[in-house]
Amino acid sequence: MANLCFRSFFVFLLFSVLGAAAHAETEEQLRIYVDDNTQRMVEQLNRERGLFETDPEAFYRSMDQSMEGFVDFRRFAARVMGRYARQATPVQRDEFVTKLKRSLFERYGDTLMDTRNFRIEVQDAKINPRDENRAAVDMQVITESGKRYQITYSMYLAKSGQWMMENVIVEGVNMGLSFRDWFSQEMEANRDQVQMVIDGWSEVVDEMNLEQAIDGEAEKK
Repeated sequence: MANLCFRSFFVFLLFSVLGAAAHAETEEQLRIYVDDNTQRMVEQLNRERGLFETDPEAFYRSMDQSMEGFVDFRRFAARVMGRYARQATPVQRDEFVTKLKRSLFERYGDTLMDTRNFRIEVQDAKINPRDENRAAVDMQVITESGKRYQITYSMYLAKSGQWMMENVIVEGVNMGLSFRDWFSQEMEANRDQVQMVIDGWSEVVDEMNLEQAIDGEAEKK
């Protein structure tokens, strides 16, 4: 049960990195940028454990603000919606961005606060040689028992010159694709009614079994 809780935790953790403006020009600068922000995020979580218990809404707002400078949730949400994003109105797309972030918080918030004694090692960053505006950053989450989980951030260089995270791969499980598959299934089940899928998205996330998929990949090592 403890391992399952930890896997649930870092699925949420991946979308909670503390961000700041960055203009990394080299792979090493990008690695340092991600490492600095990741360690700040861990420190923030430890500081605000009490806030989560006394005022969950304030904790959510704090984490939401911290994600804005590093995670491009709008881009991630558009990819989750896939081809269905074109038939959604601007209001619906905005609503889904909010719903997606909120569903992650509600799904993994409790486990996030219960998880302690872990560390994160950012290993390296590689800028795509065929597209200098794309990069991958590899890292490991290491539990108190020594269990290691391999993580890759997929990043892109925004027009502002800031590197932003657009997707996460955990133990070979592509989070963006997994969420998109679920969104597509829900659209089919609801006869292409975008609003119905958005309204029920929190329940969809509750039913997802990403932890077992991640664990299955980890056990193959």
